[in-house]
Amino acid sequence: MSKGRLEAFSDGVLAVIITVMVLEMKSPKGTNLAALLPVLPVFLSYVLSFIYIGIYWNNHHHLLHATQRVNGATLWANLHLLFWLSLIPFTTAWMGENRFGSWPVAVYGVVLLLAAVAYFVLAKALIALHGRGSTLAASIGTDRKGKISIAIYAMAIPLAFWQPLGAGACYVIVAIMWLIPDRRIEKKLMQHPDAAPGSRA
Repeated sequence: MSKGRLEAFSDGVLAVIITVMVLEMKSPKGTNLAALLPVLPVFLSYVLSFIYIGIYWNNHHHLLHATQRVNGATLWANLHLLFWLSLIPFTTAWMGENRFGSWPVAVYGVVLLLAAVAYFVLAKALIALHGRGSTLAASIGTDRKGKISIAIYAMAIPLAFWQPLGAGACYVIVAIMWLIPDRRIEKKLMQHPDAAPGSRA
């Protein structure tokens, strides 16, 4: 499989995930603004999850942009990532419909944690394929922001049983950390244009 097919398949799955999430939102029974209040937690959960899916789509695109080829290990690593992301609509709905209860917030955090770990595994699989001296490896570096994100998720999950809104704030903090696209890969490709995919005959 070419990396183009991998990227197209992943884009399709992420688009379906967003579609499923918005279909989970039910319209309120009422004609005034007060009728929106009961569905506000569902809407806020949707917004947060939409942002997370957008962040993964953006970073996945950048990751594959610096990739020249894929192999079986990276295909499975990519499916591993998509599996955890595909659970986000379920946990989003559970969390929103139960007004950020402890268990739904904790399980939402578990899914975010495992998705982050899966993305880390995918990046490592691609680096192993391309070599430690590749542009991809140099652009990712130590992935300090990724490791910090995993640490925050790990802290937020037990926090959800004591202070669910505090755990939710942790998830928001991680999302804010990633809202600004990571430009490391683009910078490395600009410095080494001969390493960009498609630049070689």
